[in-house]
Amino acid sequence: MGTIKNFEDLEIWKMSRELVNLVYSDFRSCKDFGFRDQVTRAGISIMNNISEGFCRNSDAEFRQFLNIAKGSSGEVKSMYYIAEDQQYVKTENSLDRRNKSQRLINSIAGFMKYLKSGKNS
Repeated sequence: MGTIKNFEDLEIWKMSRELVNLVYSDFRSCKDFGFRDQVTRAGISIMNNISEGFCRNSDAEFRQFLNIAKGSSGEVKSMYYIAEDQQYVKTENSLDRRNKSQRLINSIAGFMKYLKSGKNS
C-alpha cells in the first residue's frame, strides 16, 4: 500500500462519510429529537475520529481514535434496531444500514491490525 497523504483517501473514511449521509437522510424528519441527535452524533463521531486520528503523530494514537470510531459504528448499528422497532425507518433500510455499519466495523478493525503490524512503514 502506498503512503496515504490525506484522510480523505482512506477507504474507511469514505465509507463513514457515506454512512453518516445516510443517517442524516434517514432521520431528517424524525420528530424524536433525542434519538435523532444521538444517532447523528454517533455517525459524525465515526468520520471525525478517523480524520482526527489520521492527523495525529503516531500509529498508536491513530489506532486509539480508530477504536473510538469502531465503537461509534457499533452504536449506529444498534440504533438502527431501535429505529426499526420504533418504525422510524423501513426494515430494508435498517438492514442495509446495519450491514454498512458492520462492514465499516470490520474494515476499521482490519486497518487497526494493519497499523499495529508496522507493515505500513
